[in-house]
Amino acid sequence: MRHPMQFTRRRLLAAAGLGALVGHGRAQTSTELPFANGTRQLVAYPEKRPMIVLTSRPPQLETPFEVFNEGVITPNDAFFVRYHNAGIPTSIDPDAHVIKIGGNAVGKPFALTLADLRTQFKPVELVAVNQCSGNSRGHFSPRVTGGQLSNGAMGNARWTGVPLKDVLAKAELKNTARQVTFNGLDEALFGGGDFVKSLDVGHAMDGEVMVAWQMNGADLPMLNGFPVRLVVPGYYGTYWVKHLSEIEVIDSVYEGFWMKPAYRVPDNDCACIEPGTTPAATRPIGRFNVRSFITSVRDGARVQAGQALAVRGMAFDGGQGIREVAWSADGGQTWRGAKLGDDLGRYSFREFSFGFTPAQGGHDLRVRAWNRSGQSQPMDALWQPAGYMRNVVESVKIVAA
Repeated sequence: MRHPMQFTRRRLLAAAGLGALVGHGRAQTSTELPFANGTRQLVAYPEKRPMIVLTSRPPQLETPFEVFNEGVITPNDAFFVRYHNAGIPTSIDPDAHVIKIGGNAVGKPFALTLADLRTQFKPVELVAVNQCSGNSRGHFSPRVTGGQLSNGAMGNARWTGVPLKDVLAKAELKNTARQVTFNGLDEALFGGGDFVKSLDVGHAMDGEVMVAWQMNGADLPMLNGFPVRLVVPGYYGTYWVKHLSEIEVIDSVYEGFWMKPAYRVPDNDCACIEPGTTPAATRPIGRFNVRSFITSVRDGARVQAGQALAVRGMAFDGGQGIREVAWSADGGQTWRGAKLGDDLGRYSFREFSFGFTPAQGGHDLRVRAWNRSGQSQPMDALWQPAGYMRNVVESVKIVAA
């Protein structure tokens, strides 16, 4: 009987054309995103269908938005990709991969292979959204610096792995333990430093943070962290370290570049400021806020007047779960309740649907979601200098004729 990890290694080595494509992928076609300088190439990287390319070194690949209308679960071959460092691995032997667990606040440092993870711990599954902190940055006005993404730097998958708390329990954490840091195999070539992230010990031990080796029932794609990555449900993707290779428990607050000064938001209730001002204080970015999108109708679409139109979309938040979605066809002047789809868990996309019969003329479709804590979305976009956490009520304008 063929060992599944042996099959995985052969498949990835066969796809090692990744190394050739990074930096000069062959374009299939192009697309125009709805903001200034929005022309992007669509390129099929190994294990991926054609994706929207923001940069090729390091790879930043955005999911074409129509993918989100295919279903609540985002296919592996369309799942977005975000790296910070240009030195990314292009082939990894999963049988030889090791995760080192140590730090000055553990009693028993040790190392784990992928086989150890699969056999020495009880696996769990969780459906959860991974969303880039800068998802939708290209829509900020006034414009902000950073990668000009549209709305496709997110995805929802069923993750399989083991709770991080079970791994850390074997290391026998000391009473002095304060934070846990995470490192992967990617390397900095052009500045910025090694990509290391940290979580408070209480968060790392909550039973939901996961060391995952599968998404949607298959091995992680190379560009999504093969062979093992961190999954931090409800938190922005900056914490979801790929190609996880080192975990350290420390007795202090980690202040490496990617925690401070990078990935900080204004330290106030809205995580926002007025354009042209400076935040009085900042904090590390954390949980998602509430978002919702129409997926079945594109902005600018022409539809048939007098004919019933079925509209679908999805909503999500940082872990409370979606309680309600309302829709409007007149730009938010009047609202009605949408029908919610199956609940796959509080960290998952939640599908919604509604129908209406458009009269002749223009219609401004909007949807607004509430989570179980009563948090919702602003009608007017909030602003911050890093371009994070956009969650305004989106407008999809259609014409019925």
